[in-house]
Amino acid sequence: MPTTKAKTQSKAATVVALLSRGKGASIDEMCKVTKWQKHSTRAFLTGLRKKGLIIIREQRGEEGTAYRIAQTPDQKPQQAES
Repeated sequence: MPTTKAKTQSKAATVVALLSRGKGASIDEMCKVTKWQKHSTRAFLTGLRKKGLIIIREQRGEEGTAYRIAQTPDQKPQQAES
């Protein structure tokens, strides 16, 4: 009898999911779940920016810096209402 395995999420999709959370994710959090080195994680963030995602950097107090996706390429920029 064949068994089916649940399809695992790619590392890239995992990082995007972390960045999509309200609190975002730190470099250390992303490195821990992907087993990437810090320079690889930062390069991945650069690649996301080149694809058009707007990634913001925020201070979490003593926790350090967090990164979060503020906008995806298919979203229109928010404009101030007149």
